[in-house]
Amino acid sequence: MTELPYLDGNMLDGPLSELFAVDLSTATGRCAHCGSTGPVAGLRVYSQAPGLVARCPTCVEVMMRLVRAPDAAWLDLRGTTFLRFPMPAEPPPSA
Repeated sequence: MTELPYLDGNMLDGPLSELFAVDLSTATGRCAHCGSTGPVAGLRVYSQAPGLVARCPTCVEVMMRLVRAPDAAWLDLRGTTFLRFPMPAEPPPSA
């Protein structure tokens, strides 16, 4: 099989920013297949399909699929056991 060219997960920033209010490129995900963890920006993203397919850089299994239509979006995260988002620290309660 010929290996297809891919982009890094940073290219998901634009499409995913339409769906989420946080920057997902800095989120950490775990591959459901091999258990490897890393930033979404480190995924291998293939755009030759009718959508975007993001694969684990360690085992190359599919972690995420994103398909966009004019009036809807489909996000499939079956290959990801979790996404952890960095959040700003909450300010201390007022006295």
